[in-house]
Amino acid sequence: MPLHPDIESRLPLLAGIPSLDDAISNPEMRAKLEEFGAYPDASLPPMLPTRDVLLPGPHGSVPVRIYSPQREPGQKRRAFVWMHGGAFMFGDLDMHEADWTARELAHRASAVIISVDYRLAGNGISYPVPLDDVTAAVRWVRANAADLGIDAVSIGGASAGANLATGATLRLQDEDGWTPENLVLAYPFMHPDLPAPSASLTRALREIVPAMRPSGQMFESAWDHYLGAVRSNPPGYATPGAAALDRLGPTLVLNAEYDDLRASGEAFSASLAAAGVDVEQVMIRGVFHGFLNLPRALAPVDEALNRIASRLNPLG
Repeated sequence: MPLHPDIESRLPLLAGIPSLDDAISNPEMRAKLEEFGAYPDASLPPMLPTRDVLLPGPHGSVPVRIYSPQREPGQKRRAFVWMHGGAFMFGDLDMHEADWTARELAHRASAVIISVDYRLAGNGISYPVPLDDVTAAVRWVRANAADLGIDAVSIGGASAGANLATGATLRLQDEDGWTPENLVLAYPFMHPDLPAPSASLTRALREIVPAMRPSGQMFESAWDHYLGAVRSNPPGYATPGAAALDRLGPTLVLNAEYDDLRASGEAFSASLAAAGVDVEQVMIRGVFHGFLNLPRALAPVDEALNRIASRLNPLG
């Protein structure tokens, strides 16, 4: 499938940008990149009650934002702990992939969404600190289930956040003997060395402009910052693509059609299937990496949100 027509119509904004690296480092090119990704006329996501909370963690407080749709007295709901992406080094609770996604899922699934502002890698912070923050957040949600009005907890994330969600799940299984109801991974970043792309992915990547593709150097920098001292021998919690996966529960993997990291998501899904895990892999067509930052009005984004929501509320 070609790129979504709305994305295709914006490609002239990226003309003259030789690479994503240049787009990020050059102020003029970065402005073009930001205009390409901006949708000023997009309708806002659903408005619903939120509250910001500081949770206890081993490295200090962990900020989270809790999205709570209205409920009937005594009604129990599912919870979803969500981690934004950003190459381990970027992102916050206000980015669309965090805030817009959380609002949409809370509304569509009538679920309580807990978005985690884990510490970012860099400036002396590396593994296991971001993972410790995520693990602490999940434990807090489980311990406060009665106050939150929830009876089941799922975990998920996008890109680097998908890595952290999986690492936390593996760790919680080992340390607590606990498995989330669902694990939801959007365009996951699981392998320090990207697996070889499939023939269809190779063809797809030829169709997009260089400014839409991260370089190998960008991938290396992300892993260097996150892994730090364990870069030469990373544990499975940090690189789930090399971990033992046979005890993971039901998992949904959403890959973007035009995305170098689709190779990681496809290889991880294959490893899950080989390990006997109940895995559903879906390729969201017509979009590139980070599509949850795009408006819900784009049909592929709407499809992805609905697929996640159906996992969180299968009766909805």
